Amino acid sequence: MNDEVILALDQGTTSSRTIAFDRQGKVVALAQQEFPQYFPQSGWVEHEGEEIWASQSQTLGQVTAEVQKQGKSVVAMGITNQRETTLVWDRKTGALIHRAIVWQDRRTATMCAELKEKGLEEKFTEKTGLRLDPYFSGTKVRWILENVEGARERAERGELCFGTVDSWLIWKLTGGAVHATDITNASRTLLLNIHTGSWDEELCELLEIPLGVLPEVRSCSEVLGKSAEGIPISGVAGDQHAALFGQACFQEGMAKNTYGTGCFLLMNTGEVPVKSENNLLTTVAWEVGGKREYALEGSVFVGGAVVQWLRDGLGMIQSSAECDEVAREVDDNGGLYLVPAFTGIGAPHWDPFARGIAVGLTRGTTRAHFCRAALESIAFQSAELVDCMVKDSGLPLVELRVDGGATGSELLMQFQADLLGVDVVRSGVAETTALGAAYLAGLAIGWWESREEIAAQWELGRRFSATEGFVADDLLGEWGRAVERSKGWEKV
Repeated sequence: MNDEVILALDQGTTSSRTIAFDRQGKVVALAQQEFPQYFPQSGWVEHEGEEIWASQSQTLGQVTAEVQKQGKSVVAMGITNQRETTLVWDRKTGALIHRAIVWQDRRTATMCAELKEKGLEEKFTEKTGLRLDPYFSGTKVRWILENVEGARERAERGELCFGTVDSWLIWKLTGGAVHATDITNASRTLLLNIHTGSWDEELCELLEIPLGVLPEVRSCSEVLGKSAEGIPISGVAGDQHAALFGQACFQEGMAKNTYGTGCFLLMNTGEVPVKSENNLLTTVAWEVGGKREYALEGSVFVGGAVVQWLRDGLGMIQSSAECDEVAREVDDNGGLYLVPAFTGIGAPHWDPFARGIAVGLTRGTTRAHFCRAALESIAFQSAELVDCMVKDSGLPLVELRVDGGATGSELLMQFQADLLGVDVVRSGVAETTALGAAYLAGLAIGWWESREEIAAQWELGRRFSATEGFVADDLLGEWGRAVERSKGWEKV
């Protein structure tokens, strides 16, 4: 087995990656490729589905070639992906009928508001664990069917397929032989009943989505099909669920936060779904070996992307690393609070009409204050989620396991620990999302035998402990004031 590897296809919001892992969970080869983002209108975010596939297949080819060069063989592959992003394509030709509508997209905000006005949100929340928000796939599918000429009629005739990115990749990898999704991605559509694990006919009717366009729902760890090269596709999970698995958060109360484009905090709540009283989401954590487990989730729409905005939008910095360096030039934020509600606010506020603001500006405000306020905004949003999660679960947070690109900011990680008052623990493996997909794929074929074996491989990178005497309440209070001022800015 030392000559064998498992591949993980990690299809993200801004780039596609393929990573090969060995039995110890170590990276033996990696390739990454960015792809374009499209913003046709304010609040709209799109991808070209074929560009997603091209970037993913190119990295797959690069890593496969590197693995062969090392004299190793590929035994299976797992897929993890940006969730909620919605694609619709022709069942016979595979031709997409519209660009992919990305999870960040807000175009269906009015549609969601209309459904809420009809008193339907409680029904959706009870069955799906989600909110009526444009974040999720269901209203995006409906928008495509209503706005692409002839799409609804074609859908009714069974000529179209809907899929999240995992479904699209599975379809392409298998040459159109398999139209399937896993239960974690399905649980993010507003169409799946998380208590039964099946598509819900009533919800599909309410959103006017024909059942015939939906993929088959499968577990996270089983052979779904084979690629053109004959490699089993044996593990699939949405990126945040895969990260929770890769972080070995297998016990109730264990939590992780991924600091990527957005921030996504998940806490394992075991085999019983916990209904949130604090505006969080209830979601399927994973289904493995016939056992379905659940999680509470909080979503921050703009996390690390706020640093990208400072770099690309404002030109304040040349690189993400520079943001950290510049922020250290000042001891605090100087009273500046930056709320990056560029595409609305997620949990626990759920306001798609909020927009970004900077408050507390003075003549003394500098670039350093902006950099520090940007990093702090990521920690403030995450701290709000932790507070809600502890209240909902009734479980104290012992530590927060973290991963994602923004965890490279030592300033951010320390500030997060200070705000939470608990240890923030950075994994020794940076690629925990992809690793989670690899673990799921390996379990399905017996490459790894148990979760205990996987948990034993988890590595500590660095532990950040709260600063003694740090007072977070005043800062969190000021943050709350700033958030309130950002709400409802965009007119319906």
